[in-house]
Amino acid sequence: MFKTNTYFEGTVMSIAIENEDGVATIGAMKAGEYEFGTSTVEHMTVVSGAMDVMLPGETAWTTYKPFETFIVPKDVRFKVSMKSETAYICHYK
Repeated sequence: MFKTNTYFEGTVMSIAIENEDGVATIGAMKAGEYEFGTSTVEHMTVVSGAMDVMLPGETAWTTYKPFETFIVPKDVRFKVSMKSETAYICHYK
């Protein structure tokens, strides 16, 4: 079964699936800066475009390009920024 998610007035959208491998979302974000919260550990992989990421406790942005993954801890807030439309896959652990 698919579940669609829309955030920030339609500038971030994703489709969630759940199967024997767990829960994952496939999504896209328009250019801009966003802040998200987590309730599980998230493994995010950029698919297209580039994503600047500010994880908790960090003081500098790190840029992730296609097929690069970053891990966000459970129960934190983090920021992302894109200069152009960017696609991603997120696996929840």
